[in-house]
Amino acid sequence: MFHFLASLATAAIAGGSALFGYWQARQFTQNKLRYVDAVHKAIVPVIAGVAAVAIAAPVVWLLPLVGGGTALLFGGGVAMGVSAGAREIRKRLPGGAY
Repeated sequence: MFHFLASLATAAIAGGSALFGYWQARQFTQNKLRYVDAVHKAIVPVIAGVAAVAIAAPVVWLLPLVGGGTALLFGGGVAMGVSAGAREIRKRLPGGAY
C-alpha cells in the first residue's frame, strides 16, 4: 500500500512540475520576451528545455520521491511553454510577420 501511495505522489509531483514549467515559461515568453526576435527561432525551445533540465537535475537528485524523469518532464514542459508563448506572440503580430 505504501508503495502505491509513493508512486501516486511521485506521478503527481512530476505532472505538477511539468504543468508549472509550461505555464511559467509561456507567461514569461509572452510578457517579457515579446519584443525579442530571437524567441521565434526553432532552436530556442530546445535550448530552454535543456537548460531547465540542467537546473532541475541537481534539485531532484536531493529530493526524495522524485528522480530524473521529473527533471525531464519539467524540461519538456518548459520547452513546450516557450514554443506556445512564441506562437501566441506571432498570432498577435499584424500582417503575418514571421
